[in-house]
Amino acid sequence: MHLPDGLLPAGMALAGYAGAAGLVGLSLGRIRRLPDPQAGVPRAAMMTSVFFAASLVAVPVPPTTVHLMLSGLMGVLLGWFAMPAIMVGLFLQAVLFGHGGLTTLGLNGLILGVPALAASALWGGFGRRLPDLAALLAGSGAVIAALAIFAGLVLAGLPPGIDRGAERAALSVFVIAHLPLVLAEGVIVLAVLRILRRVEPRLLPHG
Repeated sequence: MHLPDGLLPAGMALAGYAGAAGLVGLSLGRIRRLPDPQAGVPRAAMMTSVFFAASLVAVPVPPTTVHLMLSGLMGVLLGWFAMPAIMVGLFLQAVLFGHGGLTTLGLNGLILGVPALAASALWGGFGRRLPDLAALLAGSGAVIAALAIFAGLVLAGLPPGIDRGAERAALSVFVIAHLPLVLAEGVIVLAVLRILRRVEPRLLPHG
């Protein structure tokens, strides 16, 4: 679910860059306040690689294709590292494979980065008390949030004269095709965190 070049007006693309830059700056500021900012770098690098690879695998779900977003997993496992990691992954996808656009890099970063940070906040608030529920909600909720942001941006950027009813219908089909992903990503986050609890609890995020 990447916005390609040319789909939205230049003004929206610039606003996307400004918003993404603001979130990256905020994230880096919070990372610098950590007791050991360098400690999270290896995990961030590993998850960036996972995000980069997984997002390139498209699964046909007629009449479109879907791919893993992993925003919830990135947010839960990386916290404030999630936004910079997502931006690096998206940049490499756009440059190396043309997956998403360079002009829309900022917007794509917001589509996936905002849900990731929300998932991190959700896990931070409820992960210790209700770990399984928090994991499911973080994974599934991140997909729902990303779909909502994507659809909102596309509708907001439609040029005059376009049949908005037809575009809404097309977006509805697109969203429905992604509904299985809502459940799948919730299960992925739940499974990963359960494995970490059993194998190496010290690797669990937020203590």
